[in-house]
Amino acid sequence: MVHIEESLQVPRDFEGFGEEGFDPKWPNGARIAVSFVLNYEEGGERSVLDGDKISEPYLWEKGASGGHKENARYLNAEHDFEYGSRSASWRIMRLFKEFGWNFTTYAVAMALQKNPKFAKALIRDGHEVAAHGLRWIDTWDYSLEEDKEYIKKAILLIKEVTGEFPVGAYFGRGTPQTHMLFPEVWKSVGAEFLWSSECYNDDVPYWLDLPQEKSLPDNEKKGMLLIPYNYDCNDGKFHMSPGFGSSVAETYEQYLKNTFDCLYREGGKLMNIPLHTRIIGKPGRSEALRKFMKYVSEKEGVWVTTRREIAKHMHENFPYKPNGAWVEGK
Repeated sequence: MVHIEESLQVPRDFEGFGEEGFDPKWPNGARIAVSFVLNYEEGGERSVLDGDKISEPYLWEKGASGGHKENARYLNAEHDFEYGSRSASWRIMRLFKEFGWNFTTYAVAMALQKNPKFAKALIRDGHEVAAHGLRWIDTWDYSLEEDKEYIKKAILLIKEVTGEFPVGAYFGRGTPQTHMLFPEVWKSVGAEFLWSSECYNDDVPYWLDLPQEKSLPDNEKKGMLLIPYNYDCNDGKFHMSPGFGSSVAETYEQYLKNTFDCLYREGGKLMNIPLHTRIIGKPGRSEALRKFMKYVSEKEGVWVTTRREIAKHMHENFPYKPNGAWVEGK
């Protein structure tokens, strides 16, 4: 049963920044910030060898027709996930090295633990490693204390494997309050927390007033920076319906270009490109991604960056102030 901690719930906001919008004033006058995000989940998904009843049926090459076998290993699914870690991960690293860009990794802690060479390479090449849960499983029925412990184990394991604490998080699964617990748990292990991407409701970062800080004096409130994420540009849609189509990489490429063109024209926006090693790392799809990257590289005023750098920009230029006063900036 889902546990709802009423004191940690945030009301819905249908107005946002309104007609006026909000301009984050990206560095060097950039018109757009582009954030590539690599979801690294291979080895953290459901597996009979890890005590689950089934092999992972979600987001792999056979899609909805993949199915699963109860209480038995499904090697087809296992091997598709292994392709992501064994082969595709390095293809993606080579691709970003070609353009000299860095991405943010949404890292499932146990997945990184099973591929330590890749974990070390991420740090070596300057990519950001953020927290994406301890495993790639649903935790929607966790109690408040189980929730906190799960988050804590994830960030401590990432620190153990990479040598660095993550400064941001996107779990994408969890209870109605998982994301509201991030600042508290990070603080409990003595780590810095800069951003969360547990939101999909805007094209720009924004500060959230934390309900647990409601009774504090304004000068003691910290808030939480949200850097919105999206599903529409997510390569996972190759395996979702409606989606890009398993073998139609050109549809994906064109959709990314259309999104970029709109946000670039508007100015002051953030574009997310969510990726998965086992999906975009397949040769035909990675080539479509490369074409999009080349397209972006030929434009002026583009800031391709990590979410850590976006967070640092916001902390420096639009430090948190309660009740929306932060919008005014320094």
